[in-house]
Amino acid sequence: MAKRRQKLRILVLMHEDLVPPESVEGLSEKEIAPFKTEFDVCATLREMGHEVRPLGVSSDLSVIREANEQWQPNIAFNLLEEFDGVGVYDAHVVSYLELLRLPYTGCNPRGLMLAHDKALTKMILRHHRIGVPRFAVFPLDRKVRRPKRLAFPLLVKSLTEEGSVGISQASIVYDDDKLAERVAFVHRTCQTDAIAEQYIDGREMYVGVLGNERLFTLPIWELTFTKLREAAPRIATGRIKWDYKYQEKVGIETQEPTDLSPAEKKNIHHFCKRVYRALSLSGYARMDLRLNPEGQVFLIEANPNPQLAYGEDFAESAEAVGVGYEDLLQKILNLGLRYRLRGQA
Repeated sequence: MAKRRQKLRILVLMHEDLVPPESVEGLSEKEIAPFKTEFDVCATLREMGHEVRPLGVSSDLSVIREANEQWQPNIAFNLLEEFDGVGVYDAHVVSYLELLRLPYTGCNPRGLMLAHDKALTKMILRHHRIGVPRFAVFPLDRKVRRPKRLAFPLLVKSLTEEGSVGISQASIVYDDDKLAERVAFVHRTCQTDAIAEQYIDGREMYVGVLGNERLFTLPIWELTFTKLREAAPRIATGRIKWDYKYQEKVGIETQEPTDLSPAEKKNIHHFCKRVYRALSLSGYARMDLRLNPEGQVFLIEANPNPQLAYGEDFAESAEAVGVGYEDLLQKILNLGLRYRLRGQA
């Protein structure tokens, strides 16, 4: 017998360019790809019996206030990854939802702010003795001076951009000239400060975490490259994350690793929960990890509100433990409805 769910009025927040059509019939995968998450979430919530209203947001918060006043939703399902073209401003949108006293899904403003700044994340985790690579920040319009303690090879990327923006095989550098060149590239193309961190040669793994106070971890998911040339570094570049043809070319596979011992799995899950709590995250997040040949775990990035499309890694790892896509979205809704601000009764 199917579970009876409380019918909710759900305001789904997304970029105004990604508001999906009612149907994707006749559209190709390439045409659907830009708004696949938005379509999957809206369509599935409707199939679950909820009343759903997509809302496109770009650079005006008043559209949220007006929708809240006129429609009085029970909750906002937050799929925004930026505001006014700036990635880190999504935290301010969530702060605005809190000012409106409108419950929302996903991470709170404090957690978003801490996780978006890769250097701040690493400083906090290092304080808690949680494994992170050594790093240095190179601000815009400043000469590149590498600290002597920071040894090559280094991985250079934007301090705040997500989704592997600006990351390619050339992001790994082996000398000061290439470091300066790559930092300049990040400054020029991303218009953000750059961070150079110790390149951890090892296995790339992802772990989904759900919860506010009580945390639930999804199975460990590993990214493997079955056709990439032997000498090429195994890193999740922008092409590997978003170019489907290139994924086929280099043989990208993501699945649960079968060779980890129960003790290793327990250690990784515990590690991810410590990260989640140290960064004040809530709702749901994905931890991007590196496991070196000695078995040490390093946090590369913490990603609150990760990719939520049906069939992508987060949903697939949930499916592996019997949490189907509908149940996953309902869990995320329930966490949003139960979340309480710090100090709130």
